[in-house]
Parts: sequence; C-alpha cells; structure tokens
Amino acid sequence: MQNIFSETKAAQVAAFFLFYGKGRLNILKLMKLLYLAERRSYQLYGEPIIGDKLVSMDHGPVLSRTLNHLNGMTSSGEDGVDTWLTFREGHEIALRDPSVIRSPEEDLLALSDAELELLAQVWGEFGHLTQYQIRDYTHQHCPEWEDPQGSSFPIQLEKLFEVLSFDNVQSKSLLERIGSTSAINLAFSKCS
Repeated sequence: MQNIFSETKAAQVAAFFLFYGKGRLNILKLMKLLYLAERRSYQLYGEPIIGDKLVSMDHGPVLSRTLNHLNGMTSSGEDGVDTWLTFREGHEIALRDPSVIRSPEEDLLALSDAELELLAQVWGEFGHLTQYQIRDYTHQHCPEWEDPQGSSFPIQLEKLFEVLSFDNVQSKSLLERIGSTSAINLAFSKCS
C-alpha cells in the first residue's frame, strides 16, 4: 500500500518549522521534526500529513521522498520545495524568503488548522533540542526504527501502528482507510 506523497505539504511543514527556527535549521533536526510530526499525525488521526515513505536510516527514522527533495535529488513541482526552501547549504536548510510567511496560519494554506496545531505541539516539545538530541530521542523513543547498519530500509505502517498501541482491528481498519484514500487521490491526480 502506497500513500500519495504531497510535496506541497512536505514543503509547507518544513517551512513551518523553519519559520519557528528563525528561518534556518540543521537538516538532521528538520528531518527529525518532520518525522515526529508525521508519526504524531498517525498516532492522533490515523493518517499522515505528508504521505511519505517512512524509512530507517543510520541517524534515525526519516521521510524518504522529503529527504530526497531537501537534498536536491528530486526535482520540485509547483508550490513544492523550491517555492519555499533554499537548496541545502552544508548541513542547513533555510526559508527561500522569510518575509513570505507572516504567520503559518495565514500563509501555509495547504495545512489544516488541526495540522498546524499538531506541528505547534511538535515544535513545542522538540524545537529546543539540538540535532543530536532529537536524533537520540528518535533512537530511544521510536521503536519502529531499527539501526540499518549503514543502509536503509522501510518502516512498515503495520509496525508503526503496533508500537503506537493500535490493536489488530484498528491497524487493519487504518490500513484499509489509508489504502482507499490513496486510491482516490491517485485517481484524482490522473485526472488533473
């Protein structure tokens, strides 16, 4: 089952965290914030914000396609990463134009009020941590992550739902709903 990845939402979630990070963040910290937000969305709502593939890498869990975009390995679409963010410079990502965001609620229009509230909670809990502190947090508190020993491998949603304490019935129902939503999104994306 494949989620439909939203580059626009990935870019706007990253822009949200960059806005609160005074326009610039370490890439490792940003990727952990993005992962923790996606994980929290699954936990609270049973669905993702971004719809990315979850992957275990050496420095913890990440959103695979989002990381590829931030590393400049994937070209950007309309209202995507290139609209909101600069190319990676060393170990940092920055807002392309910090003056474009007066407030996330007014300017990050792809994100719902519930998503913005969730992102604010994640920033409140983890925004003060350094990149290494947040990485270590994910190693210790995200049991769906397994050390890939220099490689990477996918984190299955079934495993995530298990560690989030969903029972088998809830997990099956969520997977079916996500699959149906993905199929609908895919059909609409082919029409446009």
